[in-house]
Amino acid sequence: QVQLVDSGGGLVQAGGSLRLSCAASGYIFRINHMGWYRQAPGKQRELVAAITSSDDTNYADSVKGRFTISRDNAKNTVFLQMSSLKPEDTAVYYCYADIIVTGTPTFVSRTFWGQGTQVTVSS
Repeated sequence: QVQLVDSGGGLVQAGGSLRLSCAASGYIFRINHMGWYRQAPGKQRELVAAITSSDDTNYADSVKGRFTISRDNAKNTVFLQMSSLKPEDTAVYYCYADIIVTGTPTFVSRTFWGQGTQVTVSS
């Protein structure tokens, strides 16, 4: 039906940068908001950043000024540019998208998730 594939994680030193990507494919009628969550070992999953279909953005306080979320609507892709990375940014990052699947009655949307990509920041 619909699949999200995220990529771009890796190992980086503190102060470095990474760019995550997440591409949605399948029977997509419309994508509403998209974004990224992360989950560190022993912690709850937390919202990192989100972007609406009109490009309004929202960030966790811990990443403001360091991370930038963007999207390419033509390619159904969302990006997370991460700069000035800190060891506390280490986590598995999951993208999500609120999608109306083609042919859905009443145009009700569902949330789909990527498989997760590991980001490790060494001190």
